[in-house]
Amino acid sequence: MNTIEKTVINTSLSEKINALRKERNAVILAHYYQEPAIQDIADYVGDSLELARWAATTNADVIVFAGVLFMAETAKILNPTKTVLLPDMKAGCSLSDSCPPTEFRAFLDAHPNHIVISYINCSIEIKAMSDIICTSSNAEQIINSIPKEQPIIFAPDKNLGAYLADKTGRDLVLWEGACMVHEAFSIDKLLDLHKEFPNADIIAHPESEAHVLKTASFIGSTAAMIRYVNDSPNDQFIVATEAGILHRMKQDVLHKTLIPAPSVADNTCACSECGYMKMNTMQKLYLCLKNNKPEIILDEEMRKRALIPMLRCLDYKPKP
Repeated sequence: MNTIEKTVINTSLSEKINALRKERNAVILAHYYQEPAIQDIADYVGDSLELARWAATTNADVIVFAGVLFMAETAKILNPTKTVLLPDMKAGCSLSDSCPPTEFRAFLDAHPNHIVISYINCSIEIKAMSDIICTSSNAEQIINSIPKEQPIIFAPDKNLGAYLADKTGRDLVLWEGACMVHEAFSIDKLLDLHKEFPNADIIAHPESEAHVLKTASFIGSTAAMIRYVNDSPNDQFIVATEAGILHRMKQDVLHKTLIPAPSVADNTCACSECGYMKMNTMQKLYLCLKNNKPEIILDEEMRKRALIPMLRCLDYKPKP
């Protein structure tokens, strides 16, 4: 299918989606890593924390979450009486999958008397075993709010955890999980790319490995990376996170050059993309609104346990 044909199809689907959205009093939430057409039609586009806040306050009857499963679960945790739809129920998360609940329970039992801070990129079962949920936007603030004598477990992302331990000076006990997208960046190719663009700032998400973070001029959440590019006097940036963020960045800074960081396996693509995020399509978005499925259904007792650490997360405002 060529670009013109895809544009025509997406335009037709947009009209149908808009009609259904109005008819069903639905809101569409999309993560920055979604394909451009989905970002363009969404009511709100943001990172995990922004989307969680919108999900917690929406007056819509139906929430369509164009993201991955843990994000849609989060929306349902916060909105038990609303219908929450995910365009493709197979849109999972490698980081979430790296923390099986049974193994995590045993890990917690082996480390008693620890406060458990879990990154929002985890399943409802992990959230329910946690004391506080965090995002990359507010994790440092949350850790700094906890008394220094209190031991902390941080899960599931070991790279984000190591970054936060360095930033806060805390001796965090880390679960050994990771995101396959943020571990796919090639440091050698990144350094070669920087030689080609020596004036470019390297900006990176803290889920990236330490050797990538050491090269970065700025480290932050997806939303913080967008703000940095907007505010920086520089006009060239090498962006080390999932390539979907470039769509939003380009809308805000048309005059700046944005270069995706290279992945290890970049024979056909110079960037790192999340296959799970890209499982959602405009066609699936339309069909889920039309058919009212796939719907997120949660065990109520599990939801109540997961709600407590999620509400604690929302009490913390990210730095401006």
